[in-house]
Amino acid sequence: MGSIISAIGGAINAVISAIANVIETIISAIVSVLLAIWDCFVAIICCRCFSGRRSSSRRGYGSSGTTGMSRTGRRGWGRRRAGGTY
Repeated sequence: MGSIISAIGGAINAVISAIANVIETIISAIVSVLLAIWDCFVAIICCRCFSGRRSSSRRGYGSSGTTGMSRTGRRGWGRRRAGGTY
């Protein structure tokens, strides 16, 4: 009689563990998507806030070295992009 009850308890335990694993996987996937969206959002905000406000001396170009600069005073092509944080 004890082995039958033990088998029923083991089956209930297996079902509950399977349900918990499915819920854990769903929550993990949702959190991963939300973090990816947040990372993209922060990258866009930081790119817009910090792309054009730095002075030339903070970038290391110097105030007297104007070779290679365009009419706007910027070097290079397009705006500078920060590296992703992972």
